[in-house]
Parts: sequence; structure tokens; C-alpha cells
Amino acid sequence: MIKTDMHTHSSFSSDSEEPLFEMAKAAVEKGLSTLCLTEHQDFDYPTGEFMLNVPEYQKELFRVKNEFSDKLDLLFGVELGLLDYDAPRLSEFAQSAEFDFIIGSQHQIDGMDPYYPGYFDKTDDKNGILHFFEGMLNALKVFDDYDVLGHFDYIVRYSRAKSYDPIDYRELVDEILKTVVSKGKGIEVNTKGVMTLGYPHPHEFVLKRYKELGGEIVTVGSDAHDKTCVAANFDKAEQVLLDAGFKYYMVYKKRKPEFIKL
Repeated sequence: MIKTDMHTHSSFSSDSEEPLFEMAKAAVEKGLSTLCLTEHQDFDYPTGEFMLNVPEYQKELFRVKNEFSDKLDLLFGVELGLLDYDAPRLSEFAQSAEFDFIIGSQHQIDGMDPYYPGYFDKTDDKNGILHFFEGMLNALKVFDDYDVLGHFDYIVRYSRAKSYDPIDYRELVDEILKTVVSKGKGIEVNTKGVMTLGYPHPHEFVLKRYKELGGEIVTVGSDAHDKTCVAANFDKAEQVLLDAGFKYYMVYKKRKPEFIKL
């Protein structure tokens, strides 16, 4: 059983109303040993949201961490929105606090988040997904201060078909994964994809290809924004990891990975 959720959000993220205490309490009730809060920080977000108050977040996290110290290892993380043109500012933010873990996630392309319908109003699914992956690759080429790449095929959640064949993007997918591997970074298995796609991010083909290309670093996260979703669908995450040939998943502390046997 996977007992570590490395991707969660509380009310310190603009898209959550759940108190941090309640997230920690839910983790204990679900039998987890470790929970990482990864609050959003997205520069230049089109609605102006997702600017993290790090001092207040850190203060509350360490208060709750002390309260649960005998039951749960609560970790201090952040989810950084990737922007190819803003690598220096992202790096400055990453170094602004002693984070345990940093997820790098592509949320925006051409100043838009595909979460909003306007993105796919202007393109078909295939070209929209292709352009999003191109933006991801461009960002990963110039930004190194993250630990794992978050929800690889996030874009597909908001496409018209809610599905895709990664083989259609094989060359680009390989280049992204090779970039991640060559820089000593990892990818996450994000179980939020199960809700809309029927499988965790990334698609099983992508996960297997990452392993074939030498990738070994994987974390598991629910991407929960409320307490009910903490560790959701972790049984499926464990199975896709085993099917792809992985024997371990990782926990990050002070930006260093620790291997945990599946």
C-alpha cells in the first residue's frame, strides 16, 4: 500500500477551501505516513490567482506539523507553474524557502489555462495537445529547479474527447522524457486523472516509455484539493507502476529523494 501522498492542496491554494489541518487529519485517518502539501504558485496566471503567501503557509504548515508529529510526517512543498519565458523568476521563487519538494507543472500556454474552454475553442484536440506539449518542452529546457514533472497529460482532461493516443506525439513525448531524465528529475503518477480520463496521469504508455528511457524517479500524488480526495485511487497508481516495471516510489525531503519499495 502506498502511504505517501506527494501532491495535495489546502486553502493556501486559490482553488481550495480546505483547511490545512483537515488535510492532515484526513491523511492520518486514511492510514498515510507522509503527506506533502504542494500549494500553487503560478506567475502571470490570466485571472491573477495562484500567488502563494509563503510565510503564512509555512507558519501554518509547521504549526500543524507539530500537532501531528507523532502520527504523520507533514512536508512543505509547492507546485510551480512552468513558464518558458520566466525561468529566472521561477528559480528565484524555488530558492526563496527551504521547500521539501517542488513539482513543476505546465498549466498555461499562450497566456491561457486549458481548464477554461477558450483554449480548445481555437483549435482541435490534436493540435491543441501538441502545442501544449511543445510549451512544456520549451519550459523544461530552460528551467531546472524542480524535482518532478507534474500531471504530464493535464491538457487531455479539458480536450473535447477527454482522451488521446500518446503514440501520435511519440517524438515530442520522447524529447520531454529524455529532458527530464537527463537532468536527473522525475515524474509523478497523479491519480486525479482517474476522475476524467479513467487512468492516472501520465498515460501508461508515457510511464512505460519513461522507464525505458532510464527514468527511475516517480512520486505518487492525489492532487487532492479537499480532504475527501486525499490518497484517492492509490490502488490504481500502485498497479500502473508495477505494470510499468517500477519497484519503488519516492518521498522527497529537503529536495532529496528517498526510495520506498512498492
